[in-house]
Amino acid sequence: MSGPSHIEHAGSNSSPADHESGHVEKSGLRSWLAHLFSSHSHGHADAIRDPGLATRRGILALKVSLAALLVTALFQVVIVAASSSVALLADTLHNFSDALTAIPLWLAFRLAQRARNHRYTYGYGRAEDLAGGFIILIVLINAGLVFYESFQKVIAPRPVTNLGWVAVAAVIGFLGNELVALYRLRVGREIGSAALVADGLHARTDGLTSLGVLAGVIGVWLGFPLADPIVGFAIGVAILMIAIGAAREMWFRVMDATDPALTEHIEAVACSVKGVLDVHNVALRWVGHHQRGELHITVDCQLPTYESHRLAEEVRSQVFGSLPALDEMTIQVDPCACEQSPGCQPSAHRYTRPETA
Repeated sequence: MSGPSHIEHAGSNSSPADHESGHVEKSGLRSWLAHLFSSHSHGHADAIRDPGLATRRGILALKVSLAALLVTALFQVVIVAASSSVALLADTLHNFSDALTAIPLWLAFRLAQRARNHRYTYGYGRAEDLAGGFIILIVLINAGLVFYESFQKVIAPRPVTNLGWVAVAAVIGFLGNELVALYRLRVGREIGSAALVADGLHARTDGLTSLGVLAGVIGVWLGFPLADPIVGFAIGVAILMIAIGAAREMWFRVMDATDPALTEHIEAVACSVKGVLDVHNVALRWVGHHQRGELHITVDCQLPTYESHRLAEEVRSQVFGSLPALDEMTIQVDPCACEQSPGCQPSAHRYTRPETA
């Protein structure tokens, strides 16, 4: 017996925007900001089990972070034009790229809302991984631009002016990125989106590079003009490290890699169901920000079909209850191999296509 089972989970009918706007009306801006950047366990449970709610929250997070980072980057552009700071230019380019990475993720979330069909039988969740690959490409291009501008500043030095404003821009860059990082990380973890979490870590690292710009300003102020391009090179290296880490995560997703502890957990949960004799061939994959899996259970060969089906549904229920991100689980029931089941041997079960001569 095999086949997907769809478990409906109750959730709120109100949108995230309505929920958060209610906080503004009741308690003012301060309470709204506290709600926006703090963790909520009930929100995690509702969002991760409701694909529609998860997608809406992801899109809202991208809208808010896009607006915040664009404002931060535009302020920095003005200071770059007035100061000729290559370190601040590098940080500004990085902030612009971080803001623009919200666009492909936004499109991916919208695309993932489409229903599966005869061609896209698993749906459109993989669009999120494609958006992640595009983000990595943008990050690599930015790293090249940063290295180029820093090298030009070394061979053709230009004095950095308006050091005070550069310092102010660096501090604002740090604060803007850190707030965005907190928001993206919280929502990304609540809805199970690796791409949104990676984007949040990207924003956090951008904030740290803004502090690097502040260090460059201090160096120039102390009489070391090369501090500015040196910090630019350091930021370029940080950007490359971000790209490597993000590429590693995207590789795991594309290759259907998962945490071995999760598959071991599924085996343990399934084995705990009374009547299940063995659990094997457990498989788990991420499709967008939700998981799909399959497994085989062995039961007493003398059980009636109805009882075998009941055991499979009990296993499915237990696994769903322990893994909120799991959207679908396919279970195949195999009879045990014993003296009462002649001709039924473990080697007789084929889980792959048999080889042909």
